[in-house]
Amino acid sequence: MALAASAGGLTAVSQVLGQLPDNFPAAIAIVQHLDPTHRSFMADILGRKTALSVKQAEAGEQVQAGTVYIAPPNYHLLVNPDKTLALTQTERVHFLRPSADLLFESVAVAYQDHAIAVVLTGTGNDGAVGVQAIHQNGGKVIAQDEETSDFFGMPGSAVETGAVDFVLPLSEIAAALMRLVFQG
Repeated sequence: MALAASAGGLTAVSQVLGQLPDNFPAAIAIVQHLDPTHRSFMADILGRKTALSVKQAEAGEQVQAGTVYIAPPNYHLLVNPDKTLALTQTERVHFLRPSADLLFESVAVAYQDHAIAVVLTGTGNDGAVGVQAIHQNGGKVIAQDEETSDFFGMPGSAVETGAVDFVLPLSEIAAALMRLVFQG
């Protein structure tokens, strides 16, 4: 599963992860647009908000259920078909690194119809191309609704693609994820 956010995202991501149980049987890869020149404390902050294990992603690491992987600043985070993580500093996408589009596209290939993408609050349109890849491979896409988003750019762009299965208030996203993963 992959989750992306930008402006206002730390609070939104914290709320979603905080509502997931410690036995959540999926790995979660997260792209949050951050200042590329500063060390990120996001894994530390989120680790205090959830029962899940949270860590900054490392290249070559095998994806483990119940673990949250955070893209380090200035690196694209990808999930390889063999379920290992890759970090690259290839070209920026929409002036961004990490890119939600690249993460979502890699998750679509690696997990096919078991892939889930979540687009939370943020500016711009990063993630819109990636959610289409998730949808085309039979996966599910959730976007945060406009009313609960601090910034509706990213979720709104995802919704406009027609590839979003659920547009939900922030408070309902974790429950939807549990339904999708436990039924899956």
